[in-house]
Amino acid sequence: MPRVRVHQHVNPHSPYYRQAPSPIDWAAAFADPALPLHLDIGCARGRFILRMAEAVPEWNYLGVEIREPLVDEANRLTREAALTNLQYAFCNAMLWLGHLLSEVPEGRLQMVTIQFPDPWFKKRHAKRRMVNAELVETVVDKLARSGRIFVQTDIEFLADEMLELFRADEILGEIGAGANPFPMRTEREKAVEDKGLPIYRSMFVKK
Repeated sequence: MPRVRVHQHVNPHSPYYRQAPSPIDWAAAFADPALPLHLDIGCARGRFILRMAEAVPEWNYLGVEIREPLVDEANRLTREAALTNLQYAFCNAMLWLGHLLSEVPEGRLQMVTIQFPDPWFKKRHAKRRMVNAELVETVVDKLARSGRIFVQTDIEFLADEMLELFRADEILGEIGAGANPFPMRTEREKAVEDKGLPIYRSMFVKK
């Protein structure tokens, strides 16, 4: 089956994307809700965590994406692969991530990845960038003690902006990341590395 086609960019401030999602029903979403959770924010087509769910079944995985057709496609592939430790959710993470995760048991969220988010290059579109102070606050609040946050992008100014936001949170400690620490890579990551271009990465841990 061919890939679903979607617009590369959507305005997160438009009315359709301001609707609140239903909170994740933990018991219904995963066969074993007690497993540690890996949250991938802005997961696009979700292939990274699909492969992670296959390779490392000792974790649960939740992909969050603003483009609903990609979420529908990813959940279909999850069902076809009979994976019971993987779920995708349609959500505007800038506005509703905390609401989406409101029923996550305390201490369950152990890993968060934010990989190659849309840079929105034009200055007038800067407010559309996914990683803002509110998102960082939500992630840190939901993250378990000693939980980790991995951030990477191939856009230098965006890396500076995102890392500054995470560095400003005193609960986090930065431990750096010279390379991707996971056994899988995103499609964007592979394309950038194949071109020999730099990728800016870091890892944070909740103290």
